[in-house]
Amino acid sequence: MRLAIFVVALVASQAVFAVTQAQTAQMHQGQKDQLDTNKDGVVQRSEYQAFMKTAFTGLDKNKDGVLVVSEVGGVLTPDQFAATDANSNGSINQTEFMNRVMADFAAADKSGDGKLQ
Repeated sequence: MRLAIFVVALVASQAVFAVTQAQTAQMHQGQKDQLDTNKDGVVQRSEYQAFMKTAFTGLDKNKDGVLVVSEVGGVLTPDQFAATDANSNGSINQTEFMNRVMADFAAADKSGDGKLQ
């Protein structure tokens, strides 16, 4: 079960940072299905936020409350890591992570309605 959650977290994290790089609101249907927990056909901001909190926990392999390069090297490029590490201390805490992914959500939410279609 933990492995499945971790794999889903990795896929979602890659999708999140791909959104930043591509600046697009389009998601693959499989990604959307994983995030759309109430199955209404859209990814609500709250669904995305809850999923990404779980993703952070899954990525934090040593459970110390921060992500370091060795934990996310397969998910984030060095540039993405640096952009997310707001205080430039070499680690990403949950607040930094959530600020980045929610900013990415807002950028992808072109209509500003709190939903990704």
